[in-house]
Amino acid sequence: MKLQLPLIYFFGLVPNKYLPCWPVYIVGDNTKNLTFKVLLDDPKMVEVEIEEFCVAEDDSEARRQYITSSLKIRLHQKSFRERVLNAYKEQCSICRLRHRELLEAAHILPDKHPLGEPVVSNGLALCKLHHAAYDRNILGISPDLHIQIRKDVLEEIDGPILIHGLQDFQGTKIFTPRSSYLKPNPAFLEERFKIFTEAH
Repeated sequence: MKLQLPLIYFFGLVPNKYLPCWPVYIVGDNTKNLTFKVLLDDPKMVEVEIEEFCVAEDDSEARRQYITSSLKIRLHQKSFRERVLNAYKEQCSICRLRHRELLEAAHILPDKHPLGEPVVSNGLALCKLHHAAYDRNILGISPDLHIQIRKDVLEEIDGPILIHGLQDFQGTKIFTPRSSYLKPNPAFLEERFKIFTEAH
């Protein structure tokens, strides 16, 4: 801390999986509580436009505060994704697609919702198609885990992607983790399903 030497911080995402963050600096310590304060100092790690944050070149503390807060958002999102995909055995809970690069962690209740915490019971592993359909209320999931497709989309006539990607899942049940504490929270699903039914 006194020499301001850079370090690498390994942020735990899930057991045995870490995201390296660098360079980080120790900028304060609390000897009473045996804790210390770490800030990041490389905007490339969080993909932010540092020019947007107008601060003097020598104001490293303010710059590091800004970059670190941006990193926290990224770590929160990545950690949530890893935990949800692990719980769902890296497959879409609707179509069972297993290509990790095409999978995302969908929030049942969004971040901005008072109950929209980044916990697995508020998440679903979905492929990109089903995540987009879920977020746009084309597809809903009832509290008893059944899939409902929006009526106009269900009646629409189009190509095989619409038929096999959405319409064929009408009334089927989603795949969920075995552990009860990892399963989707029924109260969250119910609230989200109301949003789906009221949207059309």
